[in-house]
Amino acid sequence: MLIAPSILTANFARLEEELIKIESADKIHLDVMDGHFVPNISFGPHISRSISKVSKLPLDIHLMVTDPLFWIDQFVFPNTEYLTIHIEANHTEESIKKIKQANVKVGLSLKPKTKVYDIIPYLKDCDLVLVMTVEPGFGGQSFMEDMMDKVVELVKIRKEKKLDFLIEVDGGISDKTIDICKKSGVDMAVAGSYVFNHKDPKDAINSLK
Repeated sequence: MLIAPSILTANFARLEEELIKIESADKIHLDVMDGHFVPNISFGPHISRSISKVSKLPLDIHLMVTDPLFWIDQFVFPNTEYLTIHIEANHTEESIKKIKQANVKVGLSLKPKTKVYDIIPYLKDCDLVLVMTVEPGFGGQSFMEDMMDKVVELVKIRKEKKLDFLIEVDGGISDKTIDICKKSGVDMAVAGSYVFNHKDPKDAINSLK
């Protein structure tokens, strides 16, 4: 299981120290919110660029924004590995094309109420599918176990269509919920509160791995 700590719950007053604490992770997950697509605002390109310079880990950037076309170029850094947009946002096809042109891997995300059916036409162009296991916008929410049905469905589709996208989950991930994620077929898990509120973030990451 790949682990990508979300810095949304990190202490931003000591961000460089927080990043050092999670060096054993596989990726760093950046939740970018525009205050429109979700009812919250997080951080933008400037802070994200600073993170990209401090940490050598690959960046897994989740754009919770209404108009991803406007933002994509601003989050392409040397260590940006994935740029994930929402299927519910505007201009899906154009955004996928723009991400590919930037030589970054394409991610597509689903809100809890969105069906897997809606992203099937785009799966051939995806490197990652992010299944939200909470309502996007705020950290510290409870894990929605019924979202594992989507994971199981995606595993089946991936096999039938001979595709190779990763399946990622985000929301309520902890040592109490990681096992069901693994059993359902999740490849990568995002964990924020569990990692950064732990007395030893490295131990938290290892417990999830």
